[in-house]
Amino acid sequence: MTTNGLNHSSQSGALAALPHASDAEAKWFALSVTVRHEKMVSQVLQHKGFETFLPLYTRRHEYKRRIREFEIPLFPGYLFCRSALNGRLPILTTPGVLQMIGAGRVPIPVEDHEITSLQKAAEAGISMAPHPFWQTGQTGRIASGPLAGIEGIVINAKQPLRLILSVVAVSLKKKLEIDSDCVDLVSEA
Repeated sequence: MTTNGLNHSSQSGALAALPHASDAEAKWFALSVTVRHEKMVSQVLQHKGFETFLPLYTRRHEYKRRIREFEIPLFPGYLFCRSALNGRLPILTTPGVLQMIGAGRVPIPVEDHEITSLQKAAEAGISMAPHPFWQTGQTGRIASGPLAGIEGIVINAKQPLRLILSVVAVSLKKKLEIDSDCVDLVSEA
């Protein structure tokens, strides 16, 4: 079922269908999956009887004559699956699953309260979207507003909401303070 950016299977008896898992043993694990295949992997795992959680957010893309909205994973390349640790083989053999996140070969469960917090936020319709972690020296491009298209180097990231960009234009070096929501990270090639 998909609700307000939430892809979450809560099939009754799903864990009981697995002979090796009980509710007491089952924990949430983060899975590394093939990017752009998160929804498909989630569906396959649900079909196998596992409870999955794939937090989604809505992204608008404006074309020249139309606007389209897409539901995209909040954590690209990852989803959460609830299982007992000894029941991981069916998960790991699922096409698109790369690994269970952990220390070396030992998967480490995600705290229940962290998953619950994400689920409650999604169910409440709270707007969630990924934000890049800005560091000094990264290049950013202003994405919206009258300065759209101008690139600059981050010289200071104030809190997570404001950036100070050093912009070189017409042989003058200017500092510009701007909301980080208005700036896209320029990928380092």
